[in-house]
Amino acid sequence: MKESTAQSTQVHPADAQGIELAVSLLARGAIVAIPTETVYGLAADAEDADAVARIYAAKGRPSFNPLIIHVADRAMAERYARFDPLADRLAARFWPGPLTLVLPLAEGAPAAGLVTAGLPTIAIRVPAHPAMQGVIRGLGRGVAAPSANASGRMSPTRASHVLHSLSGRVPLVLDAGPTTAGLESSIVAIGNGKARLLRQGAIPVEAIEAALGRPLPVAADAEPVAAPGMLLSHYAPQLPIRLNAATATDHEFHIGFGPVAGDESLSASGDLAEAAARLFDLLHRADASGRAGIAVAPVPAHGLGAAINDRLKRAAA
Repeated sequence: MKESTAQSTQVHPADAQGIELAVSLLARGAIVAIPTETVYGLAADAEDADAVARIYAAKGRPSFNPLIIHVADRAMAERYARFDPLADRLAARFWPGPLTLVLPLAEGAPAAGLVTAGLPTIAIRVPAHPAMQGVIRGLGRGVAAPSANASGRMSPTRASHVLHSLSGRVPLVLDAGPTTAGLESSIVAIGNGKARLLRQGAIPVEAIEAALGRPLPVAADAEPVAAPGMLLSHYAPQLPIRLNAATATDHEFHIGFGPVAGDESLSASGDLAEAAARLFDLLHRADASGRAGIAVAPVPAHGLGAAINDRLKRAAA
C-alpha cells in the first residue's frame, strides 16, 4: 500500500484486499473514497448517523443537500424506498447503472436522517462498478456516497483528484483508475405516477424518455434542493470559466471539442460519450495549468451534451 502526501490518507488498489479494508473501515464508522462508473464517491454506512455526518464534515457540504444511497440490488433498495410502476420500469431498464431514483421513503427505512436531509424521499441507485458493488455486498447494507470532493468543487474521476481535494480528510482511497462515464448519475424523481428530471447525467434524457414512453419534465433551477447537483453554483474549479469559446486568449486554458482543438480536447472527433468521460479530468488539468482562466469550446446540447452543458453552466455560475 502506498501513502499519499498526507500521512493520514492511504491509497490502495480496488482489489479484493482493498475492498476488504474499505468494508472494515466503513463498519467501524469511517468514511472511504470508492470508485463508481460515474465518479469517485465518498462513502459511509448509510445507517450510521455519525458516519454520515463525517461525509458532510469532510466535504464541507450543506446539511440541506441530501445524499444518494448506493445499494447492491433491487431487493436492498426496497429496504429504503417505495417503488411504483414507473420506478419499476426505470429500475428494470437502467439498474445496475448511472440512474438515481428519488422515491418515497419506505416505512421504517433504516437510513440515517442526514442522508435524506429531513425530506420524505430518498435518492437511491444500484451502481455497476465492481469495487462499489463489492463494498456494499461486504458491508451488507446501503452506502451513502456523494462525490469525493470538497462541496461545490469539481467531481473526481481519478484517485488523484480525490487526494487533491480531500487528502487528510479521508483515511482510504480505493484506486481503480479513471471512471468510465465521467459524469454523475442522472437523477429522476418519481411520485404520484409522475416523473421529473432533477439532474442531467450519464444517461441521455432521450433514453430515459424512451423507457418511460413519455416526455420527461425538467426541474427548474429555482426549485428547492431535493437531490444532489441542484445547486446553481456547483462542480466549480478555482479559475473562472468562459463558455462557448471558439477561441481563447493566451491567459486562458482552452478546452476544445470537435473542430476547436484547444490546448486539450474533450473529443477531437466530436464524440459526446468521450467528452463526458474526459470533462472533469480536463477541468482539473486546466485548473492546475497556471493560467488565469478556462475557456471551453461549444458543445452540442443534445444527448450527453445536455448533461455536459449543465455541468459547465453550474461550474461557471
